[in-house]
Amino acid sequence: MDLTTIEPAIPLSPLDGRYRRQTAPLVEFLSEAALNRERIRVEVEWMILLACGCEENGFQPVLQGLEPLSPAQQAYLRSIPEDFGEHGIKALAGIEAKTRHDVKAVEYYIDLQLDQAPQSLKGGERLGRLKPLVHFGCTSEDINNVAYARSIKGAVERVWTPAAQGLVDLLSSMAQRHRSLPLLAMTHGQPATPTTLGKELAVYAHRLHRQLKQIQSQEYLGKWNGATGTYGAFQAAAPEVDWIALSQAFVTGRMGLVWNPLTTQIESHDWQSELYSTISHANRILHGLAVDMWMYISRGVFAQEPVRGATGSSTMPHKVNPIRFENAEANLEVSCALLDSLATSLSESRWQRDLTDSSTQRNIGSALAHSLLALDNMTVGMGSVHPNQEAMKAELEDNWEVLGEPIQTAMRAAALEGRPGMDQPYERVKELMRGKTIGKAQVEGFIRALGLDSQAQERLAQLTPATYTGLADELVDFERL
Repeated sequence: MDLTTIEPAIPLSPLDGRYRRQTAPLVEFLSEAALNRERIRVEVEWMILLACGCEENGFQPVLQGLEPLSPAQQAYLRSIPEDFGEHGIKALAGIEAKTRHDVKAVEYYIDLQLDQAPQSLKGGERLGRLKPLVHFGCTSEDINNVAYARSIKGAVERVWTPAAQGLVDLLSSMAQRHRSLPLLAMTHGQPATPTTLGKELAVYAHRLHRQLKQIQSQEYLGKWNGATGTYGAFQAAAPEVDWIALSQAFVTGRMGLVWNPLTTQIESHDWQSELYSTISHANRILHGLAVDMWMYISRGVFAQEPVRGATGSSTMPHKVNPIRFENAEANLEVSCALLDSLATSLSESRWQRDLTDSSTQRNIGSALAHSLLALDNMTVGMGSVHPNQEAMKAELEDNWEVLGEPIQTAMRAAALEGRPGMDQPYERVKELMRGKTIGKAQVEGFIRALGLDSQAQERLAQLTPATYTGLADELVDFERL
């Protein structure tokens, strides 16, 4: 059986197959159909602005010979992108098969819609005469850069960011809930000064929150200045028009973007490089969390809640594997690879334009989809684990040597006060503890033999690995600062 002949077409990418449910929200913004719908919207809004003007020109037609469009005519034009569905997608694909040019196909598609304006529409018969307005003065990149910017903005603000914020909120909630739960820290993979589970989760929430703030303040730029960024065609057609002011009014006022006044044929894509670098950075923070959670589960700090009916291993029935974190780890790596490639390649273009950015930008959806998939897995994964407090307590009880730090530091403080017998505090504690397994009795005996004043001795005697967590509890509250 030839799988290529099966309809509907079998997805090549797991994003549109196995993981379709998790990545589907991005289809509304970053699929080819969504991009074409946005291209149509950009073309239509430019037509309406030319015919009806804007605040900057007193809402007068921009070009001579034009009459303002009626509200009904404007509504019909705006319905073209709004109604762009299965039939329109097929029709546009048929046109592009002939033009071999995506934006030119959009132009011809709009021409057809103008010809097909309903007879019931007052003045509808005049819409066909507006064909010269379609794509007036524009280069394809005028349409594309604005359409892409709006699509990416929608995807990031309405899909990716809410998913990321949901995970950060979950981490914040877990950090607060476990703010006082003692955890044996590990530095270089070895037992170290205890912390709390809440504080360690707060570290990740804080790091991700910083990246989200940057992403939420991201500028999305657009340009509208012709084939080489000079307004040449616009100026040649109507030199009396202030095309620079009109360009800014369209990009900012109508399209909701930040106007880029100085470009070549392409919008320079610097904002895209900035955005993808920041999302990639957020991905890497998430990757660190996924790896840490995998190791915490392996160590017994977290216990997983088995899913009823699920299978962990085809041969070992007992297995409950940390697949959510492993899946997230893998997808974050793929996302970072794509985002880093986008950030690098989009910042360069030969002279006034080459076409490499066109192919590159077709992968934006995949880059964000792998990240979105990872966010989904991380959120589900974090929601399906709970601290194994008995294991955490046992781990702390097995590592009394972590109290070497406060003991030698208290000895230093006593030495500064002039108390005798406090020489070489670090070396004496090191001799007792380094590379050895010691217990409560040995630590307490060492403290009693030091000759500290009663207050300092009592303070150290009260310490256990579970209580030596410093200010970790308080630090959780700094997570959103």
